[in-house]
Amino acid sequence: MTARRVLVTGGNRGIGEAIARRMQSEGHRVVVTSRSGDPVDGLQVVACEITDSDSVDAAFAEAREHLDGDVEVLVANAGMTKDTLLMRMSDEDFSSVVDTNLHGTFRCVRRASTAMVKARFGRVILLSSVVGLYGSPGQANYAASKSGLIGIARSMTRELGARGITANVVAPGFIETDMTAELPEKTRSEYQAAIPAKRYGQAAEVAGAVAFLASDDAAYVSGAVIPVDGGLGMGH
Repeated sequence: MTARRVLVTGGNRGIGEAIARRMQSEGHRVVVTSRSGDPVDGLQVVACEITDSDSVDAAFAEAREHLDGDVEVLVANAGMTKDTLLMRMSDEDFSSVVDTNLHGTFRCVRRASTAMVKARFGRVILLSSVVGLYGSPGQANYAASKSGLIGIARSMTRELGARGITANVVAPGFIETDMTAELPEKTRSEYQAAIPAKRYGQAAEVAGAVAFLASDDAAYVSGAVIPVDGGLGMGH
């Protein structure tokens, strides 16, 4: 495997942290972003507010210093939720989630792609969700933002595929994280019953899919949506 320079947004905890540590274990140089920029044991962290283009530009510039070169693999993982039923969802509930999850990812992809085009190499991996295709009550904003990532990846594939750049989507299902741990037990049980595998996934299993898409073996995989959901979203 060729060692690459990797940036993982929202890589300070949960799935993002698992991805960052997996990539490190495979010999890649890794920087992660977080809003605060607070240190994380064993990881190089830079502060980044992905809803602000200037902050994104500054984070990429700082990452370049730490990596001794431009980002070759972008894992766009940072995101948020603001769940409520559609009829109760405010404009701010909707726009803040879309601005972070979709527009924020766009800002990062746009910033990374310039150097990738010059290098004629790049791996862009966007973290979506089974909810983006499957839907979920109370998550119209989140589902819209996560399904939009597929459009970004497939448009990138058509625009930049000839430059040695791939763009793919990983769509996790219900993964054991701090976020899912906060769900009511009744909700957790209902979700688990709907999953053919009859269990929640692990962050390491998502990280494995991301590691493959970043690898030399995935050079001819682009515009794909890779589900890591125990079969929950099959057919979608």
